[in-house]
Amino acid sequence: MGAKDLRIVFMGTPEFAVASLQRLVSDGYNVVAVVTTPDKPAGRGQKLHESDVKVAARELGLPILQPERLKAEEFVEAMRALQPDLGIVIAFRMLPEVIWAMPRLGTFNLHASLLPQYRGAAPINWAIINGEQKTGITTFLLNHEIDKGAIINQQEMAILPEDNIGTMYDKLMHAGCDLVVDTVEKIASGNYTPIEQMHIDESTLKPAPKIFKEDCRIDWSWEGRRIVNFVRGLSPYPAAWGTMYKQGAEVGSAKIFEVTFTPKESVDRPGTIYSDMKEKIEVRCADGVIHIHSMQMAGKRRMTNRELLLGLRDIEEYSF
Repeated sequence: MGAKDLRIVFMGTPEFAVASLQRLVSDGYNVVAVVTTPDKPAGRGQKLHESDVKVAARELGLPILQPERLKAEEFVEAMRALQPDLGIVIAFRMLPEVIWAMPRLGTFNLHASLLPQYRGAAPINWAIINGEQKTGITTFLLNHEIDKGAIINQQEMAILPEDNIGTMYDKLMHAGCDLVVDTVEKIASGNYTPIEQMHIDESTLKPAPKIFKEDCRIDWSWEGRRIVNFVRGLSPYPAAWGTMYKQGAEVGSAKIFEVTFTPKESVDRPGTIYSDMKEKIEVRCADGVIHIHSMQMAGKRRMTNRELLLGLRDIEEYSF
């Protein structure tokens, strides 16, 4: 059976998965169904929100399954009825064995890191936050443990100094399309040797856990290079942020999107703000000055420094 004859079930949720789904269909692979999350209320009006994968699948005319529970007998039977040869998972939920083991040729996952490094929910963010100069994508066969299945394919990619989570997300998303197609071809031909993730010293691995709001808070007592990487790894979303004070009293917070760093000796405390009241906003850190280039104060839109300073003439009375 050729690769394009395989009955493929595709499982995913966010935009990161959409590009690979579209590529599979446009290249003529036989995607027999798409599995994604149920619609969920979102926004002020609590209107039902469809996943990016559902929207794309509908536009492509593909059957869509949205199980509440992946072990529900109704969903398991629906999957059996599809008679899948291969499962593909990109940014979805953890699957029970009854689902991932069902396809005749197994189920593989596309993960945005060079496994075994950065197992977890936020691999791109953490690679940038940790100052890595390269990352990549991996396809691997699912097993009982998260991100620990046998590796099929990998591709490295440089992280440039100007990259942030937004740019690396896009680069890896599009590179993933090629890797997914290549992996389907390898599995169909049987011409590959999976590399087991065994006998690894776990202490040498860097994790990539899910990121919550409090994890995004900047500590201005950090060294400047660490702050730059932290901001890059969270920009534009969910965004690094800092609590703002005016004359010692907390007055809100600000999201920080773009920064650079200049080493400098100083006796000022970390968090002290300097400004020329035209276009410079600088914040003292442990070993120098962080230059902020765009930020968003609570309740306001994202602004350049020039825009912000037009309406905030007393910024040096503030601090982080």
